[in-house]
Amino acid sequence: MAVTRIVANLFTNDPPALAKFYEEVFALDIPLDMGWISFLVNDSQQKIELHTASQGGAGTELPVISIGVDDLEATEAAVRAFGAEVVYGPVNEDWGLRRFFFRDPAGNLINVVDN
Repeated sequence: MAVTRIVANLFTNDPPALAKFYEEVFALDIPLDMGWISFLVNDSQQKIELHTASQGGAGTELPVISIGVDDLEATEAAVRAFGAEVVYGPVNEDWGLRRFFFRDPAGNLINVVDN
C-alpha cells in the first residue's frame, strides 16, 4: 500500500469565501466549489507529510496546517494585505526554519514556513 495524498480540511461557515482568501494569498486555483466544500490546488508535485505534535514549537499553539512557501516576506505581506492577523513571527527558529503564524478569516491558526 502507498499513500498518494493527505488533505487538510479547514472548517469555516463560508467555504467559498475562505477558499477565495487562500486563492488570492497563496496563488492557488479553485477547480471545484460545491458551496459546502471548495478545493484548492496548484500544479506542483506535492510531498506527502503528516506530523503529530503537542505544540507548535517554541511554546506556541499548534497550528492546524503548515504551508511551505518560496518567499516568506512576500507571503507575509500578502497575508497582511488581505487583513489576516499575524500572531507570531516572522522568526528564525533554533531548529533552522524561518516562519510566521497567522489566523485566517475563519480563525484557523496557520503556520507559514520558508522551504
